[in-house]
Amino acid sequence: MFKKILVANRGEIALRVIRACKQLGIKTVAVYSDVDALCLHTKFADEAICIGPGDSSKSYLNIPAIISAAELTNADAIHPGYGFLSENPQFSDICQNNNLTFIGPSADIINTMGNKSKAKETMKSFGVPVIPGSNGNIDSVEHGMEIANEVGYPVIIKASSGGGGRGMRVVHSKEDFELSYSTAKSEAEISFNDSNVYLEKYFTSPKHIEIQIIADKNGNVYSLLDRECSVQRRHQKIIEESPSPAISDDLRKEMSSISVKAAKDVGYIGVGTIEYIYDSSTEKFYFMEMNTRIQVEHPVTEMILNYDIVKNQILCHAGLTLPEWLLDINPRGHSIECRINAEDPLSNFMPSPGTITSLHLPGGNGVRVDTHIYADYTIPSNYDSMIAKIIVHASSRNESIKKMCTVLDECVIEGIKTTIPFQKEVLKNEEFLNGTYTTDFLNTFQYKEKINESD
Repeated sequence: MFKKILVANRGEIALRVIRACKQLGIKTVAVYSDVDALCLHTKFADEAICIGPGDSSKSYLNIPAIISAAELTNADAIHPGYGFLSENPQFSDICQNNNLTFIGPSADIINTMGNKSKAKETMKSFGVPVIPGSNGNIDSVEHGMEIANEVGYPVIIKASSGGGGRGMRVVHSKEDFELSYSTAKSEAEISFNDSNVYLEKYFTSPKHIEIQIIADKNGNVYSLLDRECSVQRRHQKIIEESPSPAISDDLRKEMSSISVKAAKDVGYIGVGTIEYIYDSSTEKFYFMEMNTRIQVEHPVTEMILNYDIVKNQILCHAGLTLPEWLLDINPRGHSIECRINAEDPLSNFMPSPGTITSLHLPGGNGVRVDTHIYADYTIPSNYDSMIAKIIVHASSRNESIKKMCTVLDECVIEGIKTTIPFQKEVLKNEEFLNGTYTTDFLNTFQYKEKINESD
């Protein structure tokens, strides 16, 4: 078992990992930038080390500084959380070369499955249906336009590394291609230190379904079932739920079986999520990408299975053999997660950093809040705007929606703008209530008038 884990991240996911480590009796090291000195993850870890200024490229993406912090504190493992270096094969390799266990896949696996274009080629070789598009990266505007003409517009240009909606551009016509291509490459380079992009056919109104898998070092791989993540704005997930209301039990089993087989075939270790586009009109699904890390939305799976994914992720990398009863798991009730962002939904979701002057977080049966904020905490402008995740669990989807509406009414965050009013309106929408919403849902959602009417 690990004696000390350095958490190479910040905010709520760093806190989430620290909690799992404490339950396992593992000491923790927090790293932070100078603008994060008062962030809660620095207070709950056993040790905390500043690794640079607020610019993430000089702190949370600064590999030498993180490795030095691990060596200085005698850590024997590094947990990258999500984002930042979590899907960086070079970081995984450097950890291994410095006798540090990277709590994530090997560099080879990240290169194969974490790299979106390579993962698509790999899954296609396994017989998994994939979205039509480029075979690997596109290396020029001309190359990309040629493929776009073959598959037909609209298309989407996507960063080969990373995720979270960064390095993505939807292109509706050839006139827009060159600008979209250069913008996507530039954003990919800034966000992931990798300017490579690939191209796919863009489905305008699909469902986004993902399968959570977990694998140990002994070749055992299990599906922890599905999540529905179709409420998205600019490719960023807003609300997630599990299980998906859109797929049948038979389809759930088929998607799980394919995901498990693919993970076994590449020798995957740890936790990962295989994401699919699902066309409800044809009931067909297509592989989209694999996230070789813990997901933001993992709590909804934990709630319906009563299973600690982060704790077991750590145990898998420590050599634990997963139990066979994971073959027979079934969802228990329904869970929904709302990502609370410090943004103003009435001003085109402009970021709203600042000091929290008053805070009341909700509670009660089946209610969970994952956050790093507190009263008088100042949210920096340097990082992602997500400040909390509110998760509910109930016996049915209908009861889960009702509970979330009640919980959001109870949540008070003053001093900044948040997306709570927006999410309350989404939860009341008929399309969301009947479960037929798609990834195009928010593009036509008239929320400003509804929020103003509520006020």
